[in-house]
Amino acid sequence: MMLSLHRNVNEQMQLPITDVKGIGEETASLLHDMGIYNVMNLLEYFPYRYEDYEMKPLTEVKHEERVTVEGQVHSMPVVQFFGKKKSKLTCRVLVDKYLITVTCFNRPYLKTKLTLGETVVVTGKWDQHRQMITASELTIGPYKTQKDIEPIYSVKGKMTVKGMRRFIGLALQQHGGRIEEFLPVAFLSQYKLLSRSEAIYYIHNPKSQAHLKQARRRLVYEEFLLFQLKMQALRKVQRESAIGIAKTIDEDLLRAFVQALPFPLTGAQSRVVSEMMKDLTSPYRMNRLLQGDVGSGKTVVAAIGLYASVLAGYQGALMVPTEILAEQHFESLVSLFEPFNVKVELLTSSVKGARRRDILARLQDGEVNILVGTHALIQDEVNFKRLGFVITDEQHRFGVAQRRVLREKGEHADVLFMTATPIPRTLAITAFGEMDVSIIDEMPAGRKKIETYWAKETMLERVLDFVEKELAKGRQAYVICPLIEESEKLDVQNAIDVHSMLTFHFQNKYNVGLMHGRLSAAEKEEVMKEFSRNEVQLLVSTTVVEVGVNVPNATMMVIYDAERFGLSQLHQLRGRVGRGSEQSYCILLADPKSEVGKERMRIMTETNDGFVLSEKDLELRGPGDFFGSKQSGLPVFKIADMVHDYRALETARADAARLVDEDAFWKEEEYKVLREYLHASGVFQGEKLD
Repeated sequence: MMLSLHRNVNEQMQLPITDVKGIGEETASLLHDMGIYNVMNLLEYFPYRYEDYEMKPLTEVKHEERVTVEGQVHSMPVVQFFGKKKSKLTCRVLVDKYLITVTCFNRPYLKTKLTLGETVVVTGKWDQHRQMITASELTIGPYKTQKDIEPIYSVKGKMTVKGMRRFIGLALQQHGGRIEEFLPVAFLSQYKLLSRSEAIYYIHNPKSQAHLKQARRRLVYEEFLLFQLKMQALRKVQRESAIGIAKTIDEDLLRAFVQALPFPLTGAQSRVVSEMMKDLTSPYRMNRLLQGDVGSGKTVVAAIGLYASVLAGYQGALMVPTEILAEQHFESLVSLFEPFNVKVELLTSSVKGARRRDILARLQDGEVNILVGTHALIQDEVNFKRLGFVITDEQHRFGVAQRRVLREKGEHADVLFMTATPIPRTLAITAFGEMDVSIIDEMPAGRKKIETYWAKETMLERVLDFVEKELAKGRQAYVICPLIEESEKLDVQNAIDVHSMLTFHFQNKYNVGLMHGRLSAAEKEEVMKEFSRNEVQLLVSTTVVEVGVNVPNATMMVIYDAERFGLSQLHQLRGRVGRGSEQSYCILLADPKSEVGKERMRIMTETNDGFVLSEKDLELRGPGDFFGSKQSGLPVFKIADMVHDYRALETARADAARLVDEDAFWKEEEYKVLREYLHASGVFQGEKLD
């Protein structure tokens, strides 16, 4: 993230790495393969971890912490062999007043070298309960090391960690004094930050953990600030250049619509409606993301926005990813708008012939007020008379280009993106930093909590008995599997086998359907329609049911191998039930081996709050896995971590927002380098930011 800062400033740092004395063409080629081309690239190639050889008393070491100790061999080592090549060496070592066990794996030769009373230095993981160190390093002789804390770099090819330390050391020695400061003095003082040159020096050469902490703190804040400056400047540019339409809305008529709703708005819904109305009546185009958990009432909020746009004399469009979801939205909006003489139409690939031509003609004439549909909405033949408000539901299912095509069917149309995937605040302000974000974080009154249980695979018969009791009441159930077919690599239940087993188990009683990603879109739609009509009582499916299925009669979900799913995905799947008035249940079939897997199961049984789960999921999985690496759109930070450094991210965001709104930032010399950075980033040219 920081590289681009130096495109236009500190030109000495742009010198090729061969300008570092000691780096020749051969080494430069190795460094080029690692993305290192100039001096600053090299100085900003930060360690990804550190080996800590700092000696501490065992009384100060926490359980499972890495430790280095010096002691004397107190018992003759014993070696156990496992097979041809595996072994375990154990001996007792006296460290100060403590007699501890030291274990080394696959180093049987040490048995002949370790003698009673010999001084040894051991580095490894401390097991406080067993008073044991599992040694990663064991050296004979007293403690001696060049540094207490040694940086470890990611390397490739013939490059070694030792070599990287040497080359970075040479670069610091020759060029470290030229590292420019660019943070405002006020920020350095307010947050007690090291200078940039000190931070870069100590991140590579920490004298202590305290030094390392301060160096990292400075560089994390700097990286977040630069990123957030881009986001906030882009937001400002987009907002000020996004000429919108200040819509005039009859508040009395809008209020009458809200009061006529079958249930009162929650406080969260009312807050989001206010934010939306402020956007619709402003001269700037709306660019807002609406987050809301499954069942939180996003559709009603969308309907209010659409009605407000109709009252102002404009048409509205709602684009969703699947036909069945489009039909459900269409039916909901028709029932809400019927008393208010608002004309709603549905356009999907299934709408053909004269019916389709009629809808398109009336849309172009302005007779259709609101159009609901799938990708069909963005086809060339779809023309609105006066499109003023565009809503995209489950926006991550559409590409950027698709969303843009729909928006551009109107002139300066306001845009609302909706998602039922709760996104942790840290990710929301990073991935969607240029957008306004609204959150519905309150569930409507009376909605029943889905009871969630964790069951072992051995309890399958009991689980199926429970499913049968629900089916006997006339209800329906989902069974979710991770894979379509059997895999030799993964011992997990697969949809085809489970479908066969359940078809046999429930034969002559209930119909069992099967849905997975290899079916065509039309086949998936047909299976879901059969389930919606209760022609299929039990639906075996992969995760394709995760989004956009609303079958209120489905009260039961069983998820096989639940430990293989992330928390957010489990929550999305669970949200397919609990949509009617009856009590619903979710059973997680899982035998997790890891503590993380067990923790996921525990958390799922304890809370139904998607935002709580999303934060936990982010902690357990990390940001790359949260969205999925292909579609995350998340920046790759060199040193900052969105999860663990979220306070610094929040602070940097607030500081960046304040800076770009101040006249001083755009005029005064103190901010010149940061302004050059923004220009180099392409914020003002409409380029895609990296």
